[in-house]
Amino acid sequence: MGGHAIEVRSDVVVKRYRSSGHDEPGREWRALGLLDAYAPGLAPAPVSADLEADPPVVVMSRLGGDAVRGKIAGRLVDALAEAVTRVQHGIPRRALEQVPPRAGHPVELLEQVRGWAAPAAPLDGDPTIAEALRAASAWVARPGLERVLARPGTPVFGTGDGNLANYLWDGTRVRVVDFEYSGRSDRAFELAEIGEHIAVWENDRHGMTAVLERLELTAEEAARLTECRRLMAMYWLLRTKGEVRSEQAVRMLALL
Repeated sequence: MGGHAIEVRSDVVVKRYRSSGHDEPGREWRALGLLDAYAPGLAPAPVSADLEADPPVVVMSRLGGDAVRGKIAGRLVDALAEAVTRVQHGIPRRALEQVPPRAGHPVELLEQVRGWAAPAAPLDGDPTIAEALRAASAWVARPGLERVLARPGTPVFGTGDGNLANYLWDGTRVRVVDFEYSGRSDRAFELAEIGEHIAVWENDRHGMTAVLERLELTAEEAARLTECRRLMAMYWLLRTKGEVRSEQAVRMLALL
């Protein structure tokens, strides 16, 4: 991976960070300590760290299991829902309030996709992609959207990365790795990042929908989730190419 190098040993994993612009080593070390204290067994246990080294290093326990791939069904649906819930709600509110915000915020993402959308719209000859870009560009320019996304949602601990590869399944339970961008976040944004991540849609889109349906949302959370999912879908529409982009265009139009 571009942001770090990983050395897997018999009992521990050594992670060396090539990038620290978002305090990735510090975020990861903090997350491992908090989850070890309040949700033990869910994530690697912290072993040691040298955050001032060049490159910074974090050593953590090695977990069993493999990255989730293929069909998401049966016990795996419940195990994923349980893992997501424990990550988000395992840390008590008093401790969560002391955690810095995660790297990236809905408004920051909105500004990013607005900047990408204008030059992208006229460049694609695929009619479905062109329609999706036009519709998404109109949505992202909607007056008041920035104000909606700026409102604070339900506070949770966020991993900052919805990649399915960060969820390890051993046949019994799911555990979570990779907290480089983690921090205090809001529930809807985190769930949108999981539900709309391109790794999920390339793997089993229907299975992850079943996972999210296991999570009870308030009416306010559900409304915010819709807007955040549109934002994440547009992000991936603008980042992908080829057949994947065509499929993402269909997804974008469905969300709109």
